[in-house]
Amino acid sequence: MEQGSVLVSPPDELEPLVVVAAAIVQEGRLLVVSKQAAPEVFYLPGGKPDADEEPIEALTRELDEELGVQPLEPRFLTDVEALAALEGVPMKMTVFEARISRTPQPAAELADLKWVSGHESDLRIAPAVRDHVLPLLRQHGVLPSKAI
Repeated sequence: MEQGSVLVSPPDELEPLVVVAAAIVQEGRLLVVSKQAAPEVFYLPGGKPDADEEPIEALTRELDEELGVQPLEPRFLTDVEALAALEGVPMKMTVFEARISRTPQPAAELADLKWVSGHESDLRIAPAVRDHVLPLLRQHGVLPSKAI
């Protein structure tokens, strides 16, 4: 290596953004949230684990901070590798299916929440949710496969 040169990792070798999220479905509708930084884009509720947190611990903390709820009977659904919608960097999202302890109320950095079928044409859903989670939930029969 020449003196003064800098090693730069190619983009595909960047550490992915690690997040945990909840797929919360009630009466055939999925709970999605938007952040104040981008209120037009809807995601699954959740967030980044702290350095020493296990995924379920992070999910419990994030749902409490963002929605004032606790996950009930969370169970692993899938790992999604995709591009983070806002950050534009590689992301690894661990998704848990869960019920929740009470009616959610947006707090912290959240702007809004909605219960959706996933077939709304006027709603911008983050690509990781739209392309990976929604099809999986439809395949499992948790969400309707066609618009109602």
